[in-house]
Amino acid sequence: MDSLTCTPSDLVPLLSSSANATALASFLCTRFSTISSQLSDATHAIDNTYLLFSAYLVFAMQLGFAMLCAGSVRAKNTMNIMLTNVLDAAAGALSYYLFGFAFAFGAPSNGFIGRHFFGLKAYPSPDGDYSFFLYQWAFAIAAAGITSGSIAERTQFVAYLIYSSFLTGFVYPVVSHWFWSRDGWASPIRPNNLLFGSGAIDFAGSGVVHMVGGIAGLWGALIEGPRIGRFDRAGRSVALRGHSASLVVLGTFLLWFGWYGFNPGSFLTIMKGYGGGGGHYGQWSAVGRTAVTTTLAGCTAALTTLFSKRLLVGHWNVIDVCNGLLGGFAAITSGCSVVEPWAAIICGFVAAWVLIGFNMLAAKFKYDDPLEAAQLHGGCGAWGLLFTGLFATKAYVNEVYPGLSGRPYGMFMGGGGKLLGAQIIQILVITGWVTATMGPLFCVLKKMNLLRISREDETAGMDLTRHGGFAYVYHDEEDISMRPTFMMTKIEPNNASPSTDGQRSPSNV
Repeated sequence: MDSLTCTPSDLVPLLSSSANATALASFLCTRFSTISSQLSDATHAIDNTYLLFSAYLVFAMQLGFAMLCAGSVRAKNTMNIMLTNVLDAAAGALSYYLFGFAFAFGAPSNGFIGRHFFGLKAYPSPDGDYSFFLYQWAFAIAAAGITSGSIAERTQFVAYLIYSSFLTGFVYPVVSHWFWSRDGWASPIRPNNLLFGSGAIDFAGSGVVHMVGGIAGLWGALIEGPRIGRFDRAGRSVALRGHSASLVVLGTFLLWFGWYGFNPGSFLTIMKGYGGGGGHYGQWSAVGRTAVTTTLAGCTAALTTLFSKRLLVGHWNVIDVCNGLLGGFAAITSGCSVVEPWAAIICGFVAAWVLIGFNMLAAKFKYDDPLEAAQLHGGCGAWGLLFTGLFATKAYVNEVYPGLSGRPYGMFMGGGGKLLGAQIIQILVITGWVTATMGPLFCVLKKMNLLRISREDETAGMDLTRHGGFAYVYHDEEDISMRPTFMMTKIEPNNASPSTDGQRSPSNV
């Protein structure tokens, strides 16, 4: 917004006929300055309120994660998985406050890691307020929540505490610094960017949030190994179904609702005009467009999954549809602000098949992820980054990331291959960074016997053995791990009558 400023010397020539021209000019300029200050205050208040409301929506996704996780595990582990979701938020708040936010946005800094604002010292600053910290914390704990789903039903509680603090306090903040901080080496808002002169576009975190959480979960699940009973002795896959489809659907809708803070909220502000200003089109329009692309991608992925799974397995499965929906959301998160609505439909369609394909690979290689978190967030998140490099439009890229003439955009939209190259590099560096940090952490935890619970505890369920009782009365009738290895059956005598030659049948002996 242009400021309303003036000086008396500007107005005196216009008021030369007045005897008190100088005094009148000073009076008018004072009034202009007061109005300008009030408009500036109103703009900051509206933008901060918008960001705070978006932070509340993203935080509400924790409830969605909790319900989704609870419904996707067996009833005997319900209390455990819900407690880990609470732990992600609580431990993540302290670690992100003490270290994470500084590593992510502590400016001025170098291109690799932030160096200021530890414990929010010297914060707020001219570049950010407390609402920005709250919003970024909600993102950090979302990444930790993704990982908890991959290692559900077999992980020690202390391992959750350690990995969650490490992920939100160090691993995730470094990645967000690279791609979201003004000083990050691959950030699109950095002047003189080091990555093809433009940086990678990951607007709301297909890579920064979803890939980080998904790849961390991948390594955790690989190092722990599958749950007892997930594969039989012949290596065939055995479904260990979650105990409540109702909770899965409830969690999915809560996550859907929260995604409207996750993606549109990533603009951080809303009171910003585009072009000359004064018209009906501005950042508020881009916020609405982002909500539309998010919706279309998720819904397309859900329908694609519905019909694809019907053809593949022969029935309509609500759990698969919910996961497909979330896969579409994870994919569109990168380019939601810079693509046309029709392109979002393509994004969702491909995301559904990416998820189906990765699930097939997981079964083939005996990889066990109770919530399909690595396949969904890691696989679909990577596709979302590639999609942005293909379909980002020139006009929207320049609106969302202004100030650089000739900025690359989507290859299929005529923008060349530089942006796509930057997106591929982002996929590679995130995969390498998370592998180099979280992989060794899980290995050390396993070596110290702090990672996986005992076979007896896993069979009985962690609610009973670790948390003092069950979440509710239940019967896991399809739980393979609860069945004995052999069963004795009663043999009943048959009713055959004695033979006519006076001999008794064997059943009567």
